[in-house]
Amino acid sequence: MPRILTALLLVTLLSGCSQMRIEEYRGTGPALVLEEYFAGPVRAWGLVQDRSGKVRRRFTADMHGAWEGDIFVLNEDFEFDDGEQMTRTWRIRRIDEHHYEGTADDIVGTARGRAEGIALQWNYTLTLEVDGREVDIDFDDWLFAQEDGVVINRATMRKFGFRVGELTVFFRKLPAEAAS
Repeated sequence: MPRILTALLLVTLLSGCSQMRIEEYRGTGPALVLEEYFAGPVRAWGLVQDRSGKVRRRFTADMHGAWEGDIFVLNEDFEFDDGEQMTRTWRIRRIDEHHYEGTADDIVGTARGRAEGIALQWNYTLTLEVDGREVDIDFDDWLFAQEDGVVINRATMRKFGFRVGELTVFFRKLPAEAAS
């Protein structure tokens, strides 16, 4: 009987937790328009934390986005604190005023995004190399526009529904001449 009560209490506590909803940001500003913000050069600084909060990796990234027909191509060049370098190229399609779809070589299937006001939320599964093997991790990725060309990104990483880590990234829009 104690196990059943404990399980019911746990379910009650978990169901009481609310998740952010993108609609909560409707009408807020400055609006985050992905293909406007990431057009041209952008610099990023980030860190990856494990489920206990310990910082496991830090990185910087240089990004540049541009239109190729009706696809927005965002190139990301990462450099991690251990010297590893990585490149990802996103191919993003705007579905309508608020919805996006995106693909990249290490994304499983299609990423789905939705924008409202200052916020942009992405959901996708990313294949990562962990201890020499490939692991698929689910991302709930939130970007928030700030003043002065800054965007803050917080992502929760999950495996089998369990939180395994978090990602925090700060983006800074650079002047167009910085791309040269």
